[in-house]
Amino acid sequence: HDLKDIVDYAVAKGIIIVAAAGNEGILSSSVLTGHPGVIPVVACDLNGRAVSESNLGISMAKTGLCAPGQKITGLRAGGGLKVFSGTSTAVPFVTGTMALLWSIFPDASGEALNFALTQHAKSRRSLVPPVLNAASAFEYLYRHS
Repeated sequence: HDLKDIVDYAVAKGIIIVAAAGNEGILSSSVLTGHPGVIPVVACDLNGRAVSESNLGISMAKTGLCAPGQKITGLRAGGGLKVFSGTSTAVPFVTGTMALLWSIFPDASGEALNFALTQHAKSRRSLVPPVLNAASAFEYLYRHS
């Protein structure tokens, strides 16, 4: 099987896939980040602006989110703290929000959770996706549960 078939299968089974958009600073997407069932994540600074290293593209704009991904302090393997940056640093903010929402709305489908986080947000008129908004997603799920 190729990656597209695997992602198609996972999405059809209701699995939510969140993927780092990449840190080459290019306009591009991959089979994974370009898939309509995947939430590609772009790193943003503390002001909500995409960092220049983040990959951007039509797929990120349509189905993706920006999340904090610049100068984030985390735990270093083996102990201590380390400062991280990039789209992989931003992904846990989205997956953690998704997990929190699912714990509050355990009967929500993967599709409903995905929609709550990505599609009901403000209209998408640029190559930069909107910033993750947990409160807005919560409100949407609360109104529709």
